[in-house]
Amino acid sequence: MASIDAAVLRGAIPATLVVGAIGTGIGAAVSGWNGALGGIVGTVIVVIFFSIGQGALGYVLRNNPQIATSVALAIYLVKIAVLFVLLLVLQGTTAFDTRVFAGTIVACTLAWTAAEVWVFARTKVLTIEPGSGPGA
Repeated sequence: MASIDAAVLRGAIPATLVVGAIGTGIGAAVSGWNGALGGIVGTVIVVIFFSIGQGALGYVLRNNPQIATSVALAIYLVKIAVLFVLLLVLQGTTAFDTRVFAGTIVACTLAWTAAEVWVFARTKVLTIEPGSGPGA
């Protein structure tokens, strides 16, 4: 399962960084330095949160694969909830453009999720372990 974790990270991080760079560039064009900073902060938050979530899911897959689906859903919901709380807490900040920040977070989240789905769709995962049948 560790190879799946690595494949997801190899696919999702670059895709997210590309989308984040585009969001940062748009933010810089629209709002200057504040927009660029909002895009950078949003991108970094998504990459960190989702990488931690993928690591936690990988741990569960290696140690207790029976509950992997439930844990994956719980991790995803927690990540989305934490990102939503961050958006609410930081909505009044003047350190960066909050609209660019929020837009970049949404775009990066969609990019990460799309890349993750793409990796899983192309990864062949054994559902039955060889040698685990009745004659083993």
